[in-house]
Amino acid sequence: MNRPHAFSLWRWFALALCGLPLLAQAHKPSDSYLTLRTDPNNAHIAVRWDIALRDLDYVLQLDRDNNGALTWGEVRGRSDDIARYARAGLSLQSAGQACPWRSTGPLQLEKHSDGTYAVLSLSADCPALKDALQVTYTLLREVDPSHRGLAQWLPSAEASALSVVLGGSKAEQSLPLTAPDGWRTFTQYVVEGVWHIWIGFDHILFLLALLLPAVLVYRDRQWQGTERFGSALSQVVKVVTAFTVAHSVTLSLAALGILTLPSRVVESAIAASVVLAALNNLRGTADNRRWPMAFVFGLIHGFGFASVLADLGLPQNALALALVGFNVGVELGQLAIVTVFLPLAFALRRSGFYREAVFKAGSLLIAALALWWFVERAFNL
Repeated sequence: MNRPHAFSLWRWFALALCGLPLLAQAHKPSDSYLTLRTDPNNAHIAVRWDIALRDLDYVLQLDRDNNGALTWGEVRGRSDDIARYARAGLSLQSAGQACPWRSTGPLQLEKHSDGTYAVLSLSADCPALKDALQVTYTLLREVDPSHRGLAQWLPSAEASALSVVLGGSKAEQSLPLTAPDGWRTFTQYVVEGVWHIWIGFDHILFLLALLLPAVLVYRDRQWQGTERFGSALSQVVKVVTAFTVAHSVTLSLAALGILTLPSRVVESAIAASVVLAALNNLRGTADNRRWPMAFVFGLIHGFGFASVLADLGLPQNALALALVGFNVGVELGQLAIVTVFLPLAFALRRSGFYREAVFKAGSLLIAALALWWFVERAFNL
């Protein structure tokens, strides 16, 4: 590499690093998890609500000694404040009448893939539960408009669960008292699959790291723009197909409980896969090496998708529909990314901007960001 190109590369890389701390914190969105179910006579709504301690600490300052580590004593001492704040962010109504809250158990803690959550056990007493249950969700709206509540609604003991995303533009929703049909279950999980791939920054960066060289060929010890769009498209098809097949296999195995791995191992391995895929771009390796890499690491990413699906909850009466729907959603989300990326990358492939700033500096930035994630996850920081 000559000196002007080297200077250009590191100049773009240095500018990109300015946004690294912000991006490093953005790989996991703020979610809470709810399960709402009616009892046999439809008189009460039982609610289990998991809320991230990091979110509660942000709004309630639970860390009294400001040492950056919450203890059980600090959380337990504020259990009434936590319950009061949570109840203010969720209201239920039916037939125009409010369903007042009452606690049915003490505050508990539970580990999720992204940290520790406070678990609230609540019951809402509805004077008249008819036709539908109206839900209004405003938790954390004042500090994080992107926060969502991922809810499972079970209108009866025999019915399949209905997955509902609460918050933002969907803060107010009406939940039917009859069991959802198969099509609604399928479409709900398709939407969740699309949403997850779009907010799963580690999955997106892994895919981009493999796609960046698709419009280039390594010739005479340097990267050059490919001649034909068909060649680039062929590389993309190989990569996306390999990634899809691999993660579909492990997603299904993990979701069905046949094969599981510890979440800390999975999340760390996903971050490591992004590092390796990005650094591989800087070695000038053969084009046919990227699709096997997509397949091997796609197996690991499938376990990551499965952990999200576990948090959403799989309706046992519609297990196949939910699993297929989520997988279809993931593929549609990937297809949307490829559809935007490939024509733009092909148009810029011969420019120094693409080769230096997008491909080389971009690969370095992806590697640095993923290495940050790996350290966070592997050492539980």
